[in-house]
Amino acid sequence: MWQFDKEKVPHLRTPLPGPNARRLLERDTAFVSPSYTRVYPLVVDQGSGAVIRDVDGNLFLDFTAGIAVCTTGHCHPHVVAAIRDQAGKLVHMSGTDFYYAPQIDLADKLVSLAPGATPKKVFFSNSGAEAIEAALKLSRHHTRRSRVVAFFGGFHGRTYGAMSLSASKLPHRRGFSPLVPDIHHVPFPRNCGECGPLSACACLNEIEDGLFRRTAPPDEVAAIFVEPVQGEGGYHVAPFEFLRGLRALCDRHGILLVLDEVQSGMGRTGKMFAVEHAGVEADIICLAKGVASGLPLGAIVAKANVMDWPPGSHASTFGGNPVACRAALATIELLEREYMANAEARGHQLRDGLHDLTDKHDCLAHVRGLGLMTAVDVVTETGEPDPKSREAIVQAAFQRGLLLLGCGESGVRFCPPLCVTDEQIAKCLEILGEVVAQVAPAVADAR
Repeated sequence: MWQFDKEKVPHLRTPLPGPNARRLLERDTAFVSPSYTRVYPLVVDQGSGAVIRDVDGNLFLDFTAGIAVCTTGHCHPHVVAAIRDQAGKLVHMSGTDFYYAPQIDLADKLVSLAPGATPKKVFFSNSGAEAIEAALKLSRHHTRRSRVVAFFGGFHGRTYGAMSLSASKLPHRRGFSPLVPDIHHVPFPRNCGECGPLSACACLNEIEDGLFRRTAPPDEVAAIFVEPVQGEGGYHVAPFEFLRGLRALCDRHGILLVLDEVQSGMGRTGKMFAVEHAGVEADIICLAKGVASGLPLGAIVAKANVMDWPPGSHASTFGGNPVACRAALATIELLEREYMANAEARGHQLRDGLHDLTDKHDCLAHVRGLGLMTAVDVVTETGEPDPKSREAIVQAAFQRGLLLLGCGESGVRFCPPLCVTDEQIAKCLEILGEVVAQVAPAVADAR
């Protein structure tokens, strides 16, 4: 698409990694933090639509979108034009201390898009973790309560408040105690078999009849943080009745419902916000990742009566940067015009294809998702999670020019740019089928 629309993709010109990539990888090892979680040796040079070109000229089909960030595709001409136009006028002035139209325009737009009729206001940050931190502070300030409830399998970021809310993987927490106090975790409903079926009703009862009666008095709980679709935790979709039940539970006890839509928002599920599928209005929605198609921007959209903190209580030097805001406005225009509808259609195509693959390969199971936020698990002969085989599949896909990432214990996630075409979905499924057919017997023989 765009720059590479006449190219055959994937198209690998060198062994991976190529010579230019190897030289850069050596420098990276010498100078860059080892805390990053690089999955395979991809050294990117350019991107266009759903295509990545590395520094050796190899072309890859990208089903990661920079971890669900490049919503409208890499370097969409409309977004690039908005960035260039704004960069020629004003790059920075800090919306914390001054006013400028792009920030106001974007806040107005996000308020108009947020579900529910209640008046709302926007606070801008640079990232998803910062949006979560802002929501945590605002929840405690508004309610004058300290306790917060979050869910096992949830991931909200790696800063201290966000990390304390997260309960996805041990490496996120190991060695960083003490964490932020008064945060309680409860089970998240899922029916994919990874941890056994957990019904929406059972999870709601765990909060009401378990947590609130034994550990966390509800009149001390400020907020419940939940992802409508868990991201790093495995792309598990919260049952719609569960989200409605959480809304009712929060209303019953005067608790704020905070939705982490950092990965699921901005059209990825076929609607602007994933919670729209359930028809629920949140007190606070946290956004980032795809909101500006690759530029760093986060936000919380909160009910106006909730966003009652005074001047100076929270701010961000770069949050709501004018260039990032213009990119976000261009992104939203594209989403409304065509890409949300494309996400829904291509998501159905992808899941139908994955169901076909699960019929052919016993090592694949539990297809799930909404729109282009879709996953499938890799399992053993007995149906248990098989992270080793999942990793082998992701690596083999890379060697064939398909970029994938894992999620949860043994899931493969599919989060391509929302501009992805039906031909690109078909090519992804073709490569995945070939990879699974190659990898699964080899891993089984090694056991």
